[in-house]
Amino acid sequence: MKPKKITKYIMYKGLTIKPPFFEIGPKAYMYGERMLRLAKAADEASVKYDVRIILTLQPSDIYLLARETEHVLIFAQHMDPVPIGRGNGSILPEALKAAGAVGVILNHAEKPMTLADLSRAIRRADEVGLVSMVCADSIREAEAVAHLSPNIIVAEPTELIGTGQTSDEEYVIATTSAIKKVNTEIQVLQAAGIKNGQDVYRTIRAGADATGTTSGIMRAEDPEAMLDEMICAVRRAWDDLNK
Repeated sequence: MKPKKITKYIMYKGLTIKPPFFEIGPKAYMYGERMLRLAKAADEASVKYDVRIILTLQPSDIYLLARETEHVLIFAQHMDPVPIGRGNGSILPEALKAAGAVGVILNHAEKPMTLADLSRAIRRADEVGLVSMVCADSIREAEAVAHLSPNIIVAEPTELIGTGQTSDEEYVIATTSAIKKVNTEIQVLQAAGIKNGQDVYRTIRAGADATGTTSGIMRAEDPEAMLDEMICAVRRAWDDLNK
């Protein structure tokens, strides 16, 4: 029998994120008015199941969704570690904050960063008050990233992204343990290949603080129904784990 989870909170610049939470990454599948419809469904599910939901959005959608939603957390899909001034084509941290973002995902497999740029980006996120969520594709990389002290680490093996195959329980336990040994305050989101509520349930029960998906919702016949199924599974798994 697994021990009960000890819930730790991210208290950051007035924002509270506590496990269990869930991240939806639309990548470039969904945008504009269609993304807004999904975001409103996420708003409702967040309240219904008492689960924080992070939406990692296209920069062009941040302003609209930040103003049209109440409960979801709006994150940017990327950010460059640049100061105000020169940097044509770069995504400025202050501009994301001004548009309504509360956080940013960094170092995704589809937008990798050097360790030096990642370190600078985490510091810039701290400076402007954005929650930093950083992707790592192996236990070794997760340990290295943990030493940079982001708020959240996404443990996501690159080879499983979009495959419908999830990380096994051993990997979930090993990566979570490795990260917490470096810094117990970092929340761990276990992702890659999450396709339905059953995957969500299994991942949370294995000890993750959170999980998330892209294709599981974006490619579903009814994205809103799948979103509800997954958020319900988060709540059931967390409650079962903490009985």
